Amino acid sequence: MSSTKIVHSDWSGDRPTKYAPIRYNYLSEPHVQTSSAMHGITDDTVCVLLWILSFCSVHSKNTFNYTPDWDSLDKRPLPQWYDEAKVGIFIHWSVFSVPSFESEWFWWLWKGDTVRRPNVPAYMREQFAPNFAYADFAREFRAEFFDPDQWAELFADAGAKYVVLTAKHHEGFCNWPSSTSWQWNSVDVGPKRDLVGDLTKSISNRTSLRFGLYHSLFEWFNPLYLRDKSTNFTTKV
Repeated sequence: MSSTKIVHSDWSGDRPTKYAPIRYNYLSEPHVQTSSAMHGITDDTVCVLLWILSFCSVHSKNTFNYTPDWDSLDKRPLPQWYDEAKVGIFIHWSVFSVPSFESEWFWWLWKGDTVRRPNVPAYMREQFAPNFAYADFAREFRAEFFDPDQWAELFADAGAKYVVLTAKHHEGFCNWPSSTSWQWNSVDVGPKRDLVGDLTKSISNRTSLRFGLYHSLFEWFNPLYLRDKSTNFTTKV
């Protein structure tokens, strides 16, 4: 498998310009979330963070208690393995891999900050139908060439000592079967598989690499985030 299949999406063929767009709630139209949805997001985020913390604790010899301030956090020691690793691989892979235009910030540059990269909205106007939504890219994110065992072996052969996968970027698409992402995850749409789980197993079973996850808490167009942003991020959950 060539490296381009890792960096870019597995999408191929003519760009979808005429089919009827699919809709994913706030992904295409503003709406008000229910209180149960708010709690669902909180629970899902906490579960992911706890999973990451529990993974890290397996490799820690000591336990430290920190307080939520910079003086305390800056006292955390740099793990020796990380200081010696030198080479690691950080993977951004999600729905934004389908257009493969600009970067993982594609949706924001299209709908949020149109001044910084005017070529992005211009590209969408020229190549796609007027009612095309970002969520419409999701079903083309198929990952049909994704072989986690091959990825793991390639990373190890490259000399990397650790791998970090973006489990969820600011677009909100989850690369695992999240139960609170409104059909906006890799099991319900697109690949129809647990990308996080599959790569986790392959890295763990076939290599000695350390594996971690990047999880973005905020989502550009999620009403919960926009509501909190409007009050200068003072919302208490």
